Amino acid sequence: MGQYFTNDESLKSEYRYIKYNYDDYSFTFTSDLGVFSKDKIDYGSKILLENYLKSNNLKKDVLDVGCGYGFLGIVISKIMESYVELIDINKRAVHLTNINIKNNKVNAFAYESNIYDNVFKKYDVIITNPPIRAGKSVYMKILNDSINYLKSDGELWFVINKDQGAKSVIKELSNIYEVNVLEKSKGFFVVFCKKH
Repeated sequence: MGQYFTNDESLKSEYRYIKYNYDDYSFTFTSDLGVFSKDKIDYGSKILLENYLKSNNLKKDVLDVGCGYGFLGIVISKIMESYVELIDINKRAVHLTNINIKNNKVNAFAYESNIYDNVFKKYDVIITNPPIRAGKSVYMKILNDSINYLKSDGELWFVINKDQGAKSVIKELSNIYEVNVLEKSKGFFVVFCKKH
């Protein structure tokens, strides 16, 4: 069984549909085998998103890194009226995200990228539920290199589990960012970082 951060061409397709509601907004996501949290909205992603929405962050240019089937970026695009780009190394995830962008009628664009390899501009916000199972070198590259893809007053938002080294990750990021933990819930830390 391939991991969700790889491309497994032999994996068959079994679409499933996931609903999500926030205030008066309703979303339906098409999901499939071989993508992260294929059967339900992941709890970490959900609390990351809801903290972001509560922040009333009206920044317009957002990058969702490791987007899966597009949950974070699509909801942000619709509710915050942001332009969102969504990237993933997994071709199937990008395909699903583009289906979900169309079906949820949002101003967004998804494309394939291994971390930031195909990213050539700077954003107001980078948001990610990093792929912990891909290994520390991968998720720390997503978090550390984000600084190079943010505008001067840019922000990094992410979620990480306490058991996955949240404290050491936060300590390392505090060398380049002003780091704030916004919520701790069921072992997940929602983290908001501002450029110094």
